[in-house]
Order: sequence, then structure tokens, then C-alpha cells
Amino acid sequence: MLEQMSVNNILHSIIPISRFNKGEANKIFDEVGVSGYKIVVKNNKPTCVLLSPEKYEEIMEALENYTLYLEAEKRINELDSSETISHEDILSNLGINKTELNAIEVEID
Repeated sequence: MLEQMSVNNILHSIIPISRFNKGEANKIFDEVGVSGYKIVVKNNKPTCVLLSPEKYEEIMEALENYTLYLEAEKRINELDSSETISHEDILSNLGINKTELNAIEVEID
């Protein structure tokens, strides 16, 4: 998923804002397409991060998954053990047996 940020990766991703002033925007965007991101610096300070659409989607998906994970953890911690229902009881209440359940093919995106 998200690649580890090494010092070498970070150093190669830094670009001065002056490259935009020199008409190198297309080249910079091509570099972002290859690397996934670039850090733009102005006066030796980071001012923005350029992300490819794919890298942006990857980050947003990771954020969504983490948010869902936190919500699940919160709900688990709030559960009273007397309120829980076993898997077998749920299947029985819905009139589903394990053989039927195992025969169902599920496609996950």
C-alpha cells in the first residue's frame, strides 16, 4: 500500500518552486506521474505536496479504512458482553445453515 518514506525518497522528491517559474511544470507533472508525489519548497520550506491521482486515492482509501477501524474498535469497546449474539444463533435466527453459507460466492472489490 503506502510505500515507506526513506530519506533518499524524500530527498529525490523535493523540487524548488523556481522550476515552475522556468516553465518546467509539464516535466514536474510527468515526474509526479512516475514517483507519485513531489514536495515543492519555497525559500527552503515545504509549501505544498503534489500527488498523482493514484497516490491520492491510495491515501484516501487508507484514511477511510483507518476511520472504519477506529469506529469498529469503539463499538467493540462499548459492547456489553451480555448483548452479544453468537454466529450460530444469527444463522439460526435467519434460517441459514453453514452449508448454504459456504456455497455462496462473494466478490469483494
